[in-house]
Amino acid sequence: MKKIVLIVSFVASSAILLAQAKATKELQDKFEGSLSLYFYKNTLRMLNQSDDKDFDEMINNIEKLKFLMVDKSAKNFGAKDYQKLLKDYRAENYEPIVTSRIEGRNVDIYLNDKKGSTPGTVMLVNDSTNLFVLDMIGTIDVTKAGALFSAIDGSTDIGKRIKDFTEHKGKKKGTKTEEH
Repeated sequence: MKKIVLIVSFVASSAILLAQAKATKELQDKFEGSLSLYFYKNTLRMLNQSDDKDFDEMINNIEKLKFLMVDKSAKNFGAKDYQKLLKDYRAENYEPIVTSRIEGRNVDIYLNDKKGSTPGTVMLVNDSTNLFVLDMIGTIDVTKAGALFSAIDGSTDIGKRIKDFTEHKGKKKGTKTEEH
């Protein structure tokens, strides 16, 4: 019996250590129906259709990635909401490490490297219509973070899902869509 309790405790503590940011979960709950996709190391490698060694190296330290896309216009998400979201990440001990603009989008990268747990990285890509959140268990070279977002955004299958999701939202505002 003691062994079973020990095993259950170990599994539960492992799950807690691999949990992603609470702010991301709250954002997803608040904006139900937003596009949400999960990637693990193997599924991230499948994005690498050209067997690019640099891409494999870039994702090497990522255990799990949650991709969340919020249609800001349909969800009434404004600048104050974005600032609150950034504050929520900081409250979870995420530290801002990069703030920049890429292709007309604001990019913020936060890192949580708390001792005793797996590091977490959050990348927020914010434009006039959408908020993209890449919540990672693990780390990424911040100089290559844009390449990761471009790979996800540019992937034929994922790009199609994103395009379908945004078109579907535009045609049927107010209807609930399937979460992926």
